[in-house]
This record gives sequence, structure tokens and C-alpha cells, in this order.
Amino acid sequence: MIKVKIIDSARKDDINIKNHPFKLFGLMLPSYNNGKWDHTEIVFPPENHTEMRFPDENYDYDKMKDEHIFIGAYDGEQCIGLAIMRDDFFKYMYLYDLKVNSAYRSKGVGAMLIDKCKEVAVEQGYRGIYTQGQDNNLGACKFYLKCGFEIGGINTHVYNGTPQENKKDIFFYIDAE
Repeated sequence: MIKVKIIDSARKDDINIKNHPFKLFGLMLPSYNNGKWDHTEIVFPPENHTEMRFPDENYDYDKMKDEHIFIGAYDGEQCIGLAIMRDDFFKYMYLYDLKVNSAYRSKGVGAMLIDKCKEVAVEQGYRGIYTQGQDNNLGACKFYLKCGFEIGGINTHVYNGTPQENKKDIFFYIDAE
């Protein structure tokens, strides 16, 4: 049985769970018309699917604990999912990182972490949470929408001058109340 809980100093090493690869199989193209966000999804043919893996972080619990809240998903004693929340000056708390071990994906673990994030946001006095996903990570973007997030913006310049030059960040928001 998977349990989701706040990670405290006794389990601080759990915040450095490994990143696992994920499939890149399409694009999400947001559009803003008449005061409303919408999107189109482009799914690539199977021969154009690729895989990506973010570099592993080296989070330092002791340096981050005053500005971040760490939430772990556990299968017994093993941390198999992580959400990191950070204070922000908006009325939405920032979901800084979200990851689930590949063996546990599509089993509701990510949604359990999001539910706990919403609880934490309310406890901290926020209206909800926001996060961002790369437009080429269609799986993550669709996950956020499935969890009830709404598109709230797009950053078309964030990757300019980097190896990820043509990517964009889509901002997702969800009210927790």
C-alpha cells in the first residue's frame, strides 16, 4: 500500500531519489483566445517517439528545508515518488519538482502526491498550486490536466540560448480549496 507523507529530517536522504526516463511522444500547443486557454495535442508517429531523462539532482535538505516542503510517496520504506513545494509570492504555492519511479507510473502515485500538495498549499495559506511542464513532454502536460490543473500561461523564451532552444514551458494552475 502506497502512503504519502511529509519528508522530515529523519528521512532527508529520500529527497534524492533518482530520475527515471520518460517518453516524448508529442507536443502540447496552448492557445489563448477570448480570455480562455485551450490546447491542441500533436502525437508523433511511433517511429518518432524518443525518451528523455533529467539529470539527477543533488538536493540538500538542510539548506532547502526553510523554503521547501518535501512530500514522499512510499511503498513500505522505499520512497518511490517525490513532490517538492516552495513558497511563492503569488496566491499559488509552486510545485518545484514532481517525480515518480517508472515502475509505479500510471498507478495513481502522481495523483496522490498532487492531492497532498493541495492539502499542504491550503495549510500554508495558499489558494492552490502551480507548476510548469515542457511543451514536448505531452505525458506530463496531460497528467496535469487530468489532475484538474488548467493552463494559465506559456513562456516561449525560457530555453533561448540553451540546448533545448525550441521548447516552451506551459504553466498549470489548480485551486486547492
